[in-house]
Amino acid sequence: MVVLAASIISKSGKALVSRQFVDMSRIRIEGYLAAFPKLVGIGKQHTYIETENVRYVYQPIESLYLLLVTNKQSNILEDLETLRLLSKLVPEYSYSLDEEGIGRTAFELIFAFDEVISLGHKENVTVTQVKQYCEMESHEERLHKLVLQNKINETKDVMKRKASEIDKSKIERNRGDKGGFMSLQSMSSGRIDTGFGSDSGISNIGGNGSGGFALPPDVDTFSTKSKGRPAASATAPPKGLGMQLGKTQKTNQFLESLKAEGEVIVEDVRPSVGQAKPAAAPLTDPVTLTVEEKINVTLKRDGGLSNFVVQGTLSLQILNQEDAFIQVQIETSGNPAILFKAHPNMNKELFANENILGLKDPNRSFPTGQGGDGVSLLRWRMQSTDESILPLTINCWPSVSGSETYVNIEYETPAQIDLQNVVISVPLPALREAPNVQQIDGEWRYDSRNSVLEWSVLLIDNSNRSGSLEFVVPAADPSAFFPISAQFTSSRTFSDVKVVNVLPLKGGATPKHSQRTLLATESYQVV
Repeated sequence: MVVLAASIISKSGKALVSRQFVDMSRIRIEGYLAAFPKLVGIGKQHTYIETENVRYVYQPIESLYLLLVTNKQSNILEDLETLRLLSKLVPEYSYSLDEEGIGRTAFELIFAFDEVISLGHKENVTVTQVKQYCEMESHEERLHKLVLQNKINETKDVMKRKASEIDKSKIERNRGDKGGFMSLQSMSSGRIDTGFGSDSGISNIGGNGSGGFALPPDVDTFSTKSKGRPAASATAPPKGLGMQLGKTQKTNQFLESLKAEGEVIVEDVRPSVGQAKPAAAPLTDPVTLTVEEKINVTLKRDGGLSNFVVQGTLSLQILNQEDAFIQVQIETSGNPAILFKAHPNMNKELFANENILGLKDPNRSFPTGQGGDGVSLLRWRMQSTDESILPLTINCWPSVSGSETYVNIEYETPAQIDLQNVVISVPLPALREAPNVQQIDGEWRYDSRNSVLEWSVLLIDNSNRSGSLEFVVPAADPSAFFPISAQFTSSRTFSDVKVVNVLPLKGGATPKHSQRTLLATESYQVV
């Protein structure tokens, strides 16, 4: 089936709207449309006409014709189905089915025709879907305009507030000047101003005994104020607060509704000086040691390891000063690929011989009350090209079949490590609707704004060392599904650093201690 053109013409053959779907000249299509009214018979029941070169499939719409020009090899049943769909769309966009109404909505009709027919072939769409596609409502655009309008409104409010403050300061300054003038006048008269603006308060000027001098109304009003000081404005902004930008209630309600739907709202947040980090879990033991490793991995989509780096730290937190005179004895896995580096204040000879972390000066104590993860005692780094030690392996197999792309993704983990809170993020091409997930081990979520499919597995242990995901999207380039990124945590580290004992230097009982261990991803990608 190949539709050459979809047109709306008058009974006389005048083209009102015509959309060509193949490469053809304007003179040629105008010739086809002009010849059509001469071929239409009177009283005939069928709705198609065949000539030597083309086939006309048409339907009368009041005083007009809705016309499809197709080649003779097209499927007449599909042509009639296309014509029926277009006949339902025309009244949706043009409420007046005459030449004026069609001309007024010509571009809307052309856009609708493009949604129904692509390169001469009918798309599998409905009237509702066509209207939705043509509206082109962009959630991101609406949010951007709302935030932009909100900034404009805030700026206008600030401008009005500043202008009001400037006007008030001018009024106060003028009143202060007039108050000084009143004080001088009352002093020259040898009388004290009573502050009520009466004639007795200004006495006779020039000694003529007459009350021939009158104060202006604004001076008389100000005479009730204290002399030499401008009156404090009741509406002056309090000191130290600065400018405060507010948001309208309507904007807040809309943003809150978007957050409730799971959208991530990015607002302009100006960083404050000394912004605090999120509070860590409260300490319960006098001495707490934290082992943390960050892993950076880059895998190749066709197999192979491009980058593998692990960086770790051992940190110490002490609550009380009496527990600060200690040494920490540790043990490691003994892996020669891991390079350890102690803090410069540590006794490196003691650490090299006995795996004990202590200060060079035994009379000094470790700092106490440290925030965050405390003070760092030991760091290490590990690099490798051995794929067998990877905590998570991801394989992606996209394959195009006709107008669809089938994507199969699988993960595998070794037996010696359990992973928690695993999230595998797969980028997708721009889609009109969510992908069709046919099989999954775990849960999935489609982020339409970033066009990302997130595959979540809460825990990977011996019960699910491997898992798979299969979904279908419209035909796309296989490279559109890369790079795949992963995030996870684990309580098992590569260095396997363990705190064996905490040794007090000044005698007494060994302070109670605890150890926290965490492996987390910093960057884990398949490119």
